[in-house]
Amino acid sequence: MINISPRQLQVFVETVAAGSLRAAAERLHLTQPAASMALTEMERLLGGPLFDRVRGRLRLNARGHELLPLARELLERHAEFARAAAGAGGALAGELRIGTSNTVGNYRVGELLGGFVQAAPEVAIRLRVGNTDDIARALLAHELDVACVEGTALPSGLEVLPWRDDALLVCAPPGHPLARRRGLKEADFADAAWVIREPGSATRLLTEQVLGRLPPPRGRLELSQTEAIKQAVAAGLGIALLPEVAVRDALAAGCLCALRTPFLQPFLHRRLSLLLPRGSYRGGLLEAFLRATIA
Repeated sequence: MINISPRQLQVFVETVAAGSLRAAAERLHLTQPAASMALTEMERLLGGPLFDRVRGRLRLNARGHELLPLARELLERHAEFARAAAGAGGALAGELRIGTSNTVGNYRVGELLGGFVQAAPEVAIRLRVGNTDDIARALLAHELDVACVEGTALPSGLEVLPWRDDALLVCAPPGHPLARRRGLKEADFADAAWVIREPGSATRLLTEQVLGRLPPPRGRLELSQTEAIKQAVAAGLGIALLPEVAVRDALAAGCLCALRTPFLQPFLHRRLSLLLPRGSYRGGLLEAFLRATIA
């Protein structure tokens, strides 16, 4: 029987999460030599390395990737055992790593996290915000515990739980020629300039579908943040497909206007979903988060 200690598992998991042994030692309040000794002893007990050492850096190898989710599960089960043994089954503590798309992370984070944070104030939340493709990859790499994104073109290794519906609008500056027209048709968009999100964004994918229904655009300006796109549209650099939740204030202030485009209706609604690695262990923290979020 291999006697791997919880401390050794912690050093392993934190080294992956923090990106270096030094950062892992700081998180665990250990000296770097103590953390290094724990990791070295764990690798000795396992009969081989979990990391490749490349120019002084640690890179998780294939075996490390295989054992990482099991190590995290063992730590979570150990924490649950300790809570139960102490008679504090309802007192949640620990860390939950959550990823979100830009839309969710920038405009719906209170809706996503509020109920859980109030119910479990001692749980540390690490939030990572990125485009949908990046967040999905991080989840599959076990860099995150759960994610919330928009989009349907998701890897097959993920479990998808519906969360909320999300509306989108085609936005233009108030002085744009299309803003002054009534009864817009596809042909009216001929020679229009567009401002679009970067590849990997679910909004970019929808925008490409919208552009496929319209005459060729005069130009395309690509930006990686919704707020930057809002500013570009307000400055008259083009029109854009944007989440309704992201432009409410700008619409109310008269900085942007929403074009009436009923012919694009199939592209103006999408589902926001919670993502989990398919078949992964759901510890107490994750189950509590799902209950608070989906309820």
